[in-house]
Amino acid sequence: MNVNRSGYYKWKLRQGKLNKYEHDRQILTGLLKEAHEKHKSYGYHRLAAVIRNETGWIFSDNLAHKCCKEARIKSEVKHYRYRRPGEEHLLFSNEIRGRWKATKPLEIVVSDMTCLKCRGKIYEWTYMLDTYNNEIISSHISNVRGDRRPYFSCLKDLTEKMKEQNHPLVLHTDQGAVYSSRAFLNAHKDYNILRSMSRAGTPTDNPIIESLNGWIKAELITDYEYWKCNDIYNLIDEYVHYFNNHRPAYALDYKSPVQYRTEQGF
Repeated sequence: MNVNRSGYYKWKLRQGKLNKYEHDRQILTGLLKEAHEKHKSYGYHRLAAVIRNETGWIFSDNLAHKCCKEARIKSEVKHYRYRRPGEEHLLFSNEIRGRWKATKPLEIVVSDMTCLKCRGKIYEWTYMLDTYNNEIISSHISNVRGDRRPYFSCLKDLTEKMKEQNHPLVLHTDQGAVYSSRAFLNAHKDYNILRSMSRAGTPTDNPIIESLNGWIKAELITDYEYWKCNDIYNLIDEYVHYFNNHRPAYALDYKSPVQYRTEQGF
């Protein structure tokens, strides 16, 4: 049959055993399952990045996708439907208009408020995000509905950071009552801040923070189970630290915001 004798016996000894590639794939699938248990909101790209950072393994995202598909590992997040755009604000137009590429920190900053329900109470979490590296530069939370203090506390943190730089800053928000108020405008009138606002009811005008809002809440639900915690203030502080220093971001080539900023020399 023109079969090499030594090759035949090697084949015979391998019967019922996994080869090197099958063995590595089995280990990778186990690592993906472990990572998925910790981060159920992650897709296969980010799970693969976590494993590469922790183990130093070199493998393709395609292999990770195949392993996830075979093991039925899937991100547990929901998707949103498209909404028609609304009208621009009378005082502050959309100055960004899709030009989100920042060349340095504190060039374009976005802010928003999102609600979290924990043990029967509604908490309003306001934070500001630097679009240069998607780093949360200020975060404040309140259990009082409609509380204005977190907005002004975030603005105070921003103005403190602006003392270290001379270039102008664009602050982009939605048309919320506090952001549109005269008091909020007067609070930063002495700083080189250009205001920009999304059109009414148009989250696609502020895609960075609106997208991250969805991811952040999905991670807080699936990975942190925040509604069970006894101290949501401490939990949010821990999550912000994790988000800035450890969370791999697709837009930053799966580096954390602080790691990316440091590597860029800022």
